[in-house]
Amino acid sequence: MASSSSPTVQHVTIDDVITTVVMARVTDFFGFFVYAIASALVFPTVFFPHLDPVTGTLWSFALFSLAFLARPIASLASRWIQRKIGRPAKITLALMVLGVSTVAIGLLPGYGEIGLLAPISLGILRFVQGLGLGGAWDGITLQLKSAAPKGKEGIYSMVPQLGGPIGFSVAAALFYVLTGFLTEEEFLSYGWRFAFFAVLAVNVVALFARLRLMTTNFGSDDDTQLKSAPLKGLLRDEGRTIVLSALLPLASYALFHMVTVFPLSYTLLLGSGDVTHILMLELIGGTVAIGAVILSGVLADRFSNRVVLWISCALVPVLCVGIIWLNTHPAIYILLGFVLLGLSYGQSSSIVPNRFAPEYRYSGSALATNLSWILGAAFAPLVGLFAAWKFGLWASALYLLSAAVVTSAALVFLRKEGIAADRREDVKGE
Repeated sequence: MASSSSPTVQHVTIDDVITTVVMARVTDFFGFFVYAIASALVFPTVFFPHLDPVTGTLWSFALFSLAFLARPIASLASRWIQRKIGRPAKITLALMVLGVSTVAIGLLPGYGEIGLLAPISLGILRFVQGLGLGGAWDGITLQLKSAAPKGKEGIYSMVPQLGGPIGFSVAAALFYVLTGFLTEEEFLSYGWRFAFFAVLAVNVVALFARLRLMTTNFGSDDDTQLKSAPLKGLLRDEGRTIVLSALLPLASYALFHMVTVFPLSYTLLLGSGDVTHILMLELIGGTVAIGAVILSGVLADRFSNRVVLWISCALVPVLCVGIIWLNTHPAIYILLGFVLLGLSYGQSSSIVPNRFAPEYRYSGSALATNLSWILGAAFAPLVGLFAAWKFGLWASALYLLSAAVVTSAALVFLRKEGIAADRREDVKGE
């Protein structure tokens, strides 16, 4: 059996750790959103030109969901891999798989060159991307929470979440430049591929950032929370908690795509606005979301992360009303959506580990998070666009509202069932 001994531990300041964490997460989400934006703006034309634009985009969004379906499989497989080769080597392998599959997408010929083999290959590579993403789970939030001073858990826990809006903003800026400086023909023939090649470069940065985190000593010296638990015991003792915890961040993950990818596809196919204008609004929204993520940490320490989720869920109906102006005044829906995204996503990761006993926290959080992405994010662009196409924007609003209802119900149910965070950890406000 290969050794899984820990690498030499370095002592660094918490400022160094925070910088490294943000760097790692930004690179992750940059690649995530490069594919997401391309699913709306590029893939329907390049890989599904034989279909009408709406149907082609729906197929593109269907392939988009494959990575999320692969993540739980990778999460389970990586448990065995981590026992064999250790956590740093597992992360290295996962990011290599992610990087190679991403570059391969950028090199894929379109439907015009190889026919149906093109979308089939895209689907396979997207699934492989999901294996890399699922295997790259590193427990960063757990590490930062263990390092947080008393009363600062919310601030420390929101730090990795900054990678979401920052990574999106970088990806959106890249597509804004590509679509602005290239003709449509140039963009669709080769311009979009540069975005995927850029992902490989930042993946290298992500690898070194993650490895540095795993060879630093901060927070608790007890690494119990960062070890994989036996699967049988995990499912026996925490199976119910895994399912319920997967429902907690559902509204946050639905917002992730309903305020980023959905407005692009809707405007391009069904709306009357300009996609370049939508990209600019989303760039502004990404900046606003960064501030909202930081605010979520402040509010979580002042009240609790549960209260932050309640606030974001309570405001989702307002956002659902605002969606009716997506055609005429898209800034209303997009900017408000990014505010709610920042508030909810800022604490969506930190609230999940609180559900589990320490020995199950690492593995339970990984499975619950991957299930949340499937339930909340995987099919959001597909369902949102299909609902708007068949019934109108009000149907897309109902879909978004349903995610908020599920999150609210999970918060109530966990409280009543006694699985709330105050039974696992002394969390302020619980």
